[in-house]
Amino acid sequence: MSLRRSKLIRTSVLAALLSLSCRAWADKPFDHQAWQFLSGTGNILYLASGVGLPLLTDRHLGWNHTLRVADAVGTSVLICEGLKALVREKRPDSNAHDSFPSGHATAAFAVATTESALHPQQTPYWFAGAALIAASRVGLHRHTVGDVLAGAALGYGIARWEVASPRGLLLAPWIRPERHIYGLTLSANF
Repeated sequence: MSLRRSKLIRTSVLAALLSLSCRAWADKPFDHQAWQFLSGTGNILYLASGVGLPLLTDRHLGWNHTLRVADAVGTSVLICEGLKALVREKRPDSNAHDSFPSGHATAAFAVATTESALHPQQTPYWFAGAALIAASRVGLHRHTVGDVLAGAALGYGIARWEVASPRGLLLAPWIRPERHIYGLTLSANF
């Protein structure tokens, strides 16, 4: 697959996701239904795109990049769930004690950070999607701004750690380190 075709596929998929998002609120103001979409179906589409797109567009590195994104999301969500169990902060809209940090924001920012490292030209799209998902959690009164900011910071930090690690974090046995080989070759015929 050519590089140009790969970019076209990525751009088309991102445009389709944006179109789906816009269609959900076509005749309505940005209200409860929009927040519901972003927290539910929109979040699932965003996470699935983040994990699946590299497989479709990154040619021979696709599987490795998909594992990288999945590893960042999985690690950050596990740590997030551990923090929720330790902190036990009450949710703003219920008596449940699992508000801090926001799992939606953690996963969305893990995807955004990893995808941005793999595809720097797409950075604004990934972070815009993550920010909308995080904002939806506050808009629905499921989290406070502090919960969302902590989740975003956790997702970002774990994803940066993932990207910096040569073999990943949890999925290390399956992730091949990307090798950049530099050198000089001299040859002569006698």
